[in-house]
Amino acid sequence: MIPRRRDSFDLWEDLFDDPFFNTNETKVMRTDIKEGKHNYDIVIDLPGYDKEDIKIDIDNGYLNVTATMNKDNEEKEDGKFVRRERYFGECSRSFYVGDAITEEDIHASFKNGTLRLDIPKKDETKEVKSKKYIEISD
Repeated sequence: MIPRRRDSFDLWEDLFDDPFFNTNETKVMRTDIKEGKHNYDIVIDLPGYDKEDIKIDIDNGYLNVTATMNKDNEEKEDGKFVRRERYFGECSRSFYVGDAITEEDIHASFKNGTLRLDIPKKDETKEVKSKKYIEISD
């Protein structure tokens, strides 16, 4: 017999509290980085995000990727949530690309929940003047 974890018994709550469902990795941007001869290809999984939710900038040699998902706080009159597991909020990742890379050098695209960044390898002689944003294409 398996002992109960709580005084009350709720089949759905007990099922979803199982460690199988609780990975605690909801804020992680799963990322692959591939080095080519002349560039780096960064692929980031952002399922559930829209292109407008993603901001990419360069600041002091760091490429910053931030994604924000807003929570819909309204509950319908016909019921209430028993459990909410979808992540709402902000997550971000930073990569050092060097001072020679500018926003014009980086190509970004977003399709089917996957953000792709193409970053060329460059000489470290350029100077980054200020924080600039990178446009994401479809």
